[in-house]
Amino acid sequence: MASLGTIARRTFLIGGAAIAGGVAVGYYYYRRPYPNPLEGELADGEATFNPYVKIADDNTITVVAPRAEMGQGISTSLAALVAEELDVDLAQVRVEHGPASWAYYNSEMLAEGGPFAFYEEGIAAETMRDVMGAVGKILGFQGTGGSASMRDGFDKMRQAGAAARLMLVAAAADRLGVPAVDLETSKGVISHPATGRSVTYGEVAVAAGAASPPSTVTLRHKAEWKLLGKPQMRQDMLAKVTGAPIFGVDVDLPEMLYGTVKMSPRFWARPVKADLSKAEKMPGVVKIVPIDTTYGSGFGVIAENSWAAFKAAEAIEVEWGAAEYPPDSAAIEKALQDALAAGGGSALRDDGDVDTAFADAPRERIVEADYAVPYLAHACMEPMNATARLKDGVLDIWSPNQMPTITRQLCAGLAGVAQDKTNVHTTYLGGGFGRRGEMDYSMFATLLASEAAGRPVKVVWTREEDIRHDVYRPAAAGRFQARLGEDGLPVAIDMRIASPSTIASTLRRTFPSLPAAGPDKTITEGSHDQPYTVPNYRVTAIPAAVSVPVGFWRSVGNSYNGFFHESFMDEIAASGKIDPVEMRRKLMADYPAAVKVVDKVAEMAKWGEPLPAGKARGFAFTLSFGSWVGEIVQVADTPEGIRIEKVWIAADVGTAIDPGIIEAQLTSGAVFGLSAAVGQEITFADGMVEQSNFHDFDAMRIFQCPTFEVAILENYHRMGGVGEVGTPPAAPALANAVFALTGKRIRRLPLNKEVGFA
Repeated sequence: MASLGTIARRTFLIGGAAIAGGVAVGYYYYRRPYPNPLEGELADGEATFNPYVKIADDNTITVVAPRAEMGQGISTSLAALVAEELDVDLAQVRVEHGPASWAYYNSEMLAEGGPFAFYEEGIAAETMRDVMGAVGKILGFQGTGGSASMRDGFDKMRQAGAAARLMLVAAAADRLGVPAVDLETSKGVISHPATGRSVTYGEVAVAAGAASPPSTVTLRHKAEWKLLGKPQMRQDMLAKVTGAPIFGVDVDLPEMLYGTVKMSPRFWARPVKADLSKAEKMPGVVKIVPIDTTYGSGFGVIAENSWAAFKAAEAIEVEWGAAEYPPDSAAIEKALQDALAAGGGSALRDDGDVDTAFADAPRERIVEADYAVPYLAHACMEPMNATARLKDGVLDIWSPNQMPTITRQLCAGLAGVAQDKTNVHTTYLGGGFGRRGEMDYSMFATLLASEAAGRPVKVVWTREEDIRHDVYRPAAAGRFQARLGEDGLPVAIDMRIASPSTIASTLRRTFPSLPAAGPDKTITEGSHDQPYTVPNYRVTAIPAAVSVPVGFWRSVGNSYNGFFHESFMDEIAASGKIDPVEMRRKLMADYPAAVKVVDKVAEMAKWGEPLPAGKARGFAFTLSFGSWVGEIVQVADTPEGIRIEKVWIAADVGTAIDPGIIEAQLTSGAVFGLSAAVGQEITFADGMVEQSNFHDFDAMRIFQCPTFEVAILENYHRMGGVGEVGTPPAAPALANAVFALTGKRIRRLPLNKEVGFA
């Protein structure tokens, strides 16, 4: 097992002690459940049993999914957890997103926030998980991200369904005058076989909801599952294919005004001078509102229609201040390289004695490489938008967001109203990938609504505003070194990785008074926490002082560390003249779950069998968000360029709730990673982002996408996530395949800088 570096251990355990002290002070609040937010919103004849279940007297069963649906299928899977224990078909259930409420805290988003790898299960690691999970509850941290929704909801939602079922059965027993143990449930009906009498859930719902919930419940064993473990019909699909108004951009309210924003193209810069006269005189323009928030400065336009708002924003004449960060991509890269060269940093992994291992290493046994990746935008299909209304002291926000409680808190502060007078209506998200965990678009809508005399304002960003004002996946650079033993296997590895801190950048935008304490593990996640056993193994995180806003992009640091780590592992295998798959088997021997994934994906792809001329394969593995994922990419040399033909994926997720959704997420995550690897980058000139739309920041098109073959394993004893885990191995598997095909080792993304793709 890997040991923590001295610096990381000291910093995190001191921080953990402080957190633990806070948990001790707030233990009463931790043990006490939050109030059920549904109780004040019930219709006549409707009952609620807990924050997740409502049943009406007409037998309408509503499951409240506390996580945002952004195409990942979470509304279906969370509903299935409840339906399983409630003993109803999924088709009998309707799903809605819950209100912003601390009752919907997501403890799993923070539980793995410590420096420990997922496979570490010692006292320190488990204590840190317990403490961080408790903090998630104390903070009432409602959020969708970190591939944590199913891990967080697995017990909560099943317990909610089981508790409701017991309460309904108890009420039916009173109604029928029979012992509860003699009753059976099926598809929303409670029956008494001995007499043939029955009642529906709806008939006893109000009486059942008035009773006290059971103190304990017994959940069904996996062998008894009727719904879980099987593909289910997606709950969100009908609305999407019929064009129902379910997304934020679809919101339509009486007396609605429309708005957009024109923010500084240089992050954090304020306007030096501005001329609003032309814009203010344009037909349909109602008002132009200055914007100055923790997300930056600019102007908001309120108009009678979106087109008028867009045209007025274009007409605003502004001279912006200078950027506070290096002005162009070359200067930013130099800052990263300077950070690497300066020394220091925090060793998130420090096994053995790396310096001694390299001190007497023969030159021919040393492998060295430098890697780099660019900034990346999220580029959600639905541009940033939100609708807000401030009327009679109440703020309503219709927002496709991933963080309802933080959205409520920050927007309430901007509007000058209390949080209990602020309602966040979370719509479906037209793509999220971490971008909609930010609050800027909701905050800007709030500011404009504050100037609209009680009328709602729908604020929609142009695509250009969206691409040029993202919170980007950070650029990163790495310096890597390995010493090979006589058998070709590495005996020492030293990895130094420099990147702007995602945590520090996020806090600057959201809670600027809070310092970023301790090392930012997102800088090296995907490198320091991988299941490889090497005697001397050090991975150092180096925060680079570049203040371009960066945030959580699908798989976060794993997205680039997967490329760094697994490409370099491939280099080690090539230098040691070892098959890259066989080398992984040997280095992962202490982790059977990893080896089984490697074996499975190699078997699927028939790794080792000769390929026709002009074809090649590459392999990569990444453990992220609790799931062990191996991918093999096959490429072919064609007259049009390199074609990505096929991708094989094997993933051990511990427990598979819905194999159909898992497969869809693994393949979509791989396409997301391949898109970035093939051709995506955000570059800077004069402090401004150069890209503006899909013409210069494109994703893979359908004709470019490979075929997929997926295997879902359930060997590991803990559940993993699925929303992000297909992304990290995609880029290195492709880069390794390109090397196998061309002999060209590409250490910088995107790959199309050096090779062409069909």
